Amino acid sequence: MSTTAQRCAPTTPSTYVAAAIRDGERIPVCVIQHAHDASKAVAGEIAGLIRARAASGKQCVLGLATGATPIGVYAELVRLHREDGLSFANVTTFNLDEYFPMEPTRLQSYVRFMREHLFDLVDIDMANVHIPDGTITQAEVADWCERYEASIREAGGIDLQLLGIGRTGHIGFNEPGSGSTSRTRLITLDGLTRRDAASDFFGEGFVPARAITMGVGTILQSRRIVLLAMGEAKAPIVQRFVEGEPDPHVPATFLQGHHGAMVVLDRAAASALRRETCPWTQGVLDPSAWDDATTRRAVVWLSRQTGKAILKLTAEDYNSHHLQELVARAGSPYEINLGVFRALQRTVTGWPGGKPSSRKQAGDIDRPRDRIFPKRVAIFSPHPDDDVISMGGTLIRLVDQGHDVHVAYQVSGNIAVFDHDALRFLDFASEFNTSFGFDGADTERLELTLADRLRAKKPGEVDPDDVQRLKGIIRRGEARAAALACGLQDSRLHFLDMPFYETGRVRKNPIGAKDVELVVALLRELKPHQIYAAGDLSDPHGTHRVCLEGIQRAIAEVRAEAWFGDCELFLYRGAWQEWPVEQIDMAVPLAPDEVERKRGAIFKHQSQKDRAPYPGSDVREFWQRAEERNRDTAHQYDALGLAEYAAMEAFVRWDGLPV
Repeated sequence: MSTTAQRCAPTTPSTYVAAAIRDGERIPVCVIQHAHDASKAVAGEIAGLIRARAASGKQCVLGLATGATPIGVYAELVRLHREDGLSFANVTTFNLDEYFPMEPTRLQSYVRFMREHLFDLVDIDMANVHIPDGTITQAEVADWCERYEASIREAGGIDLQLLGIGRTGHIGFNEPGSGSTSRTRLITLDGLTRRDAASDFFGEGFVPARAITMGVGTILQSRRIVLLAMGEAKAPIVQRFVEGEPDPHVPATFLQGHHGAMVVLDRAAASALRRETCPWTQGVLDPSAWDDATTRRAVVWLSRQTGKAILKLTAEDYNSHHLQELVARAGSPYEINLGVFRALQRTVTGWPGGKPSSRKQAGDIDRPRDRIFPKRVAIFSPHPDDDVISMGGTLIRLVDQGHDVHVAYQVSGNIAVFDHDALRFLDFASEFNTSFGFDGADTERLELTLADRLRAKKPGEVDPDDVQRLKGIIRRGEARAAALACGLQDSRLHFLDMPFYETGRVRKNPIGAKDVELVVALLRELKPHQIYAAGDLSDPHGTHRVCLEGIQRAIAEVRAEAWFGDCELFLYRGAWQEWPVEQIDMAVPLAPDEVERKRGAIFKHQSQKDRAPYPGSDVREFWQRAEERNRDTAHQYDALGLAEYAAMEAFVRWDGLPV
């Protein structure tokens, strides 16, 4: 993120193809720095296979997946079709699964998904497209599944099967307990799988309980299998199936025995693998890689392994944990320990905007650009609550210390408001208008129209435009209340309502020029000295990732302007993940009363009270998740031997380049 050592050059095609099994891993893995590069690499292999089969006069048979993960692959295949002449005329496809029952025209249908993301955008013959049928009766399912299997055999088998992975370890909809010889069948969905799909259906109660899925045995008969996973949220299950023993409760582990299977990960999804957490234990770390960042990572890891504070680590600790080379290069454990301890100590500051020179005292830790005080600060919040959930304590601290703080809410967040909350606000508006004499024919007609539309909605239907606007107003009001609790007035709030989000659906449009223009205009208006942006990219539907891309593209436009030379950039994370201690560049300690003020600001987002930012994670409320995360960060600093605080919020420096 903040140092050259944390970046790597994109994996070359030859490295991608030649991915090997490392010590402790049970399947070939290729790690590519950025998600979009991982998608392009997979799309490149698929395109190469299509062309090779076409050159030999043969059909290319692809097994395809749905969900957020393969969208980037399909986008790149469409680009190759339009710009490089890639033809799908010789392609036959078999999709993994479909909800049951499910009409093909519904928003959540995988038939519709595939048409919108791939089939309607290329020259494939729809007669060669096969997707499980969610419209058949239950009595027809068994025969239909047998015919699906027969169709795969008649096509000559699947040349390449593209897979994602669910947080239960499922592939397709093969839930825990699925056998290695299972075939296409009707299956009951795991509760976690249904909760993960809840936002797609606008509520868990609307998610079908069953699905038709290609079996594990069917998948394993594919000649080539590529499993793609991206984002921090997938890291735990990736670690489990790549490094763990084969386990029928983790169906993805059945891929370990397949001679043509490979896993492609972005750096975030690979973050729990030993090759990332402790490469020195695998003997694959280049001696030249022992820079400051890697040393800090190793020492923090060693401290956790031994249960010792950093300054108590001994030569024996280093030698018995594969770190002899580090000691040999550095000279002594004392020098290593002291250097890392001081580096971590320098990250802790109660002055996130910098302390003015008039407040400097002997022994103060210097912070950059303290010559500018107060600073103009721009905090970008993807949704209308990410600011207070993720960095509310720091926001309060910046305001209290006299900085000119602005918050830019990038999207309306209207899709996250339940219908019953919208009806409640409509009832309030009606009573208000009546009580204060604002009622009239037009007002009453609007109230009734909106209420009728809300009550007439079917599960999973997109809100009409006026209902979307109503829900957006609800989110704005809550954001204003939360900002006021942090000491910010309306004049410091900016509602960008970036157009990419306004689809009325969970799946959004790609970032566009208008989205970037809105961010550029705000940056040029504010000319901030500090920018804070959400760097938590685990959002399964991509809003955080797209919002960060919009900021990154805007920064590229303004980087050469004079004011930007005084600007520093930080990334924060959300309620679920925090930056690893070894990556943190700034840790802001929170006093108990600041924790309470942050909690009060989060409470203002009442329409989000029962929502989880990552569907299905658990039932704790936002404030509980945020406080647990902040307490854990403080506990980790304490365990490493640094000062003990009630809570801490963490940030990494950002250079404005893609994350």
